[in-house]
Amino acid sequence: MDELTVSTMAEMAAKGESPEILFWVGCAGSFDERAQKITRDICKILNHVGIKFAVLGTEEACTGDPAKRAGNEFLFQMQAMSNIQVLNGYEIKKIVTGCPHCFNTIKNEYPGLGGNYEVIHHTQLIQQLIDEGKLKAEGGESFKGKKITFHDPCYLGRANAVYEAPRKALEILDAQLHEMKRCKSNGLCCGAGGAQMFKEPEKGIKDINIERIDEALDLSPNIVASACPFCMTMLNDGVKNYNKEQEIKVLDIAEITARANGL
Repeated sequence: MDELTVSTMAEMAAKGESPEILFWVGCAGSFDERAQKITRDICKILNHVGIKFAVLGTEEACTGDPAKRAGNEFLFQMQAMSNIQVLNGYEIKKIVTGCPHCFNTIKNEYPGLGGNYEVIHHTQLIQQLIDEGKLKAEGGESFKGKKITFHDPCYLGRANAVYEAPRKALEILDAQLHEMKRCKSNGLCCGAGGAQMFKEPEKGIKDINIERIDEALDLSPNIVASACPFCMTMLNDGVKNYNKEQEIKVLDIAEITARANGL
């Protein structure tokens, strides 16, 4: 992050300033090497359009989503209450997340514990910036003629009905968009939701992420796009299973947007 301008909330508060938006990075975006690239590109986009933003840095902890999905409500509430205390202490109003799991938890489950914020996913922010003419997919990598299919993350799509925002970001690329047979409200999980990311798969005829990548491969895409770090891991593993890493790239909407705008 050295080449990027990223302030922490503590630094801003010390100057008596407040951001337009808080970027909630999330566990994967902080610690997973692949997801860190998505984090950097979200920051590049925010800097490019001139949005004043900050991160919590070391004051950010896990939202509690994995604990809740795994059935540990007590641990979830402890983690959530701790985060809410920090967010309310800084009088945070608007949050953008790079992860649908964080998005869903902060948006839908924190209000019941006293955490009320306007929460948007980074694909929604990108759609808004495109609508305002601030992102135009010019001056960077061309995706003209590339065949792209989008995988709907469960916690973004079926849980929160966000289907059009990520597709809007792809529609301005002049690429060929092809939908998998199970998409939008009928989308198939990558296999990592509901805390399944942190356990071994149960016995069956095929892992879910392989089933999902098979649907994508049926379309012979150049790029499988997604908008979730958990999905990113599962889809990448699916592509690696077939030794197709050189032919098919798995990219986040933020990465595609940053490349298209030359960031």
